[in-house]
Amino acid sequence: MISDLTTLHGGVRKTALSVNVNKVALLRNTRHLDIPSVRRAAELCLEAGAQGITVHPRPDERHIRPDDVYELAALMKDWPDREFNVEGNPLQNLMHFVRDLTARGLPLHQCTFVPDSEDQFTSDHGWTFPEDTERLAPLIEQAHSRGVRVSLFMDPVAGAMAAAKAVGADRVEFYTESYARAWPTSDKEAALQSFADAARAAAAAGLGINAGHDLNRDNLTDFLRAVPGVQEVSIGHALIADALELGYTATVKDYLRCIGNAFLTTTAE
Repeated sequence: MISDLTTLHGGVRKTALSVNVNKVALLRNTRHLDIPSVRRAAELCLEAGAQGITVHPRPDERHIRPDDVYELAALMKDWPDREFNVEGNPLQNLMHFVRDLTARGLPLHQCTFVPDSEDQFTSDHGWTFPEDTERLAPLIEQAHSRGVRVSLFMDPVAGAMAAAKAVGADRVEFYTESYARAWPTSDKEAALQSFADAARAAAAAGLGINAGHDLNRDNLTDFLRAVPGVQEVSIGHALIADALELGYTATVKDYLRCIGNAFLTTTAE
């Protein structure tokens, strides 16, 4: 399996930032001018220090298109110390990209299995067990046979982590919208506790931990302070929205600052 690229400082792993560039493609697709450039957006984010790039190519091609996936994979060959993560439903089009990218010798470090329907507005729930075990197991095995790490999009349910490991997953990606909704309210601490409990259960099962969905510059540091062992956050919508005002470079650096603040607080304690 390909090793993870979370950074080390003082012997402690620091959360990696993977930038999801779907929304750049969504804006581009409103015209036929090929601007803004998805490739250039990814390149600027990598130059600013992002540790990875994420895409979620849906079957309807509403944002990321197949050509984008291959172009970004080719770009990642120039960044061997960074990771390329492709998300999607393995029962739809995701496994095609897993097979084709690896057959072409293009980088694919991680695939994130997401149980969304073809017409779903955005990802809004994780896999469930034992209901999804039988169909996920052979697909995870296929990805592993190609040397690709598998992360399962999961709700923060501590009791499901052992089942995710048993089906063959390497990591889980916590679906963090419930935390994002609760963050400015009195429900924040209860939401954080559910993720912290799930993270401890995931670690006990031998799973790596990713997180993503509606994380932003306001709520990211608090999340990483409270939830142990998060190796990667995948952030798209909020980051690209911030970049419209601040630019890619300043935005990525500020998200890295948010991550660093959580890391410094944790190590100081």
